[in-house]
Amino acid sequence: MRFRVVTLNLEQDHKRWDERRRLVVEGMKALEPDIIALNEVSIARQTARELRRELQGNIGSVRGVDYNLVQQTRVNGLAPVEGEALLTRFAVIETGNLDFQARDMVAQVARILVGGKPLDVYVTHLYMSRGDDSLRLFQVQQLLAWIDRRDDVADCIVCGDFNATLDMPSAALMAGRFRPSQTSATAFTALTGRDGTISHPYWPRMDRCIDYIWTTGAIETVASGVCFDKPDAADPSLWPSDHAGVWADLEF
Repeated sequence: MRFRVVTLNLEQDHKRWDERRRLVVEGMKALEPDIIALNEVSIARQTARELRRELQGNIGSVRGVDYNLVQQTRVNGLAPVEGEALLTRFAVIETGNLDFQARDMVAQVARILVGGKPLDVYVTHLYMSRGDDSLRLFQVQQLLAWIDRRDDVADCIVCGDFNATLDMPSAALMAGRFRPSQTSATAFTALTGRDGTISHPYWPRMDRCIDYIWTTGAIETVASGVCFDKPDAADPSLWPSDHAGVWADLEF
């Protein structure tokens, strides 16, 4: 069975969210994904629930399917601020979460049924891109150990912003166990705030892959690419987010 996965870091509700949300919804309508992994959903604005309602009206009603939402807030002081989320048209039979106990970051998992076959979909967001990769390596080690403890399902996908290129130890460790669907550049876009400040001014534009859909087991990547990588037609400073996203068509 073939299905489509999309992952995107939303940049919370920062940098003109009310304007760029339209670009996110339009992109999702064009892609018609079955599984959507989201980083940095705004808890205060409930942006994951907001997107679910809009996508349900634009995609779900046309295709006759519902999107199920599972989300996990970060911990401690970031719990009311941001979190990770998963939208899926497949039935959710189990959920779980992992506290990395480092920088208030978390991972979540949803076990879904794809054509009657169980599949674990993980969503996470690792330590910031300018930070020391040793902390991201620690987080990947914890993530893989957690996946190993959930060994009653053979097939799984890991999605999200890893803030690391494949030449870094953290992403290289993931690549030793999982296959990235693509390695084209996903960061950083030329999104600017209302004051004209560009996102991540200390990095070049779109020169690195740090967002991934990782697969393992019997899951094969049929096609994959970068999405949400174009600005608004009338405003070159308005992008869907500060990252581009990744889409992948997968099948068992």
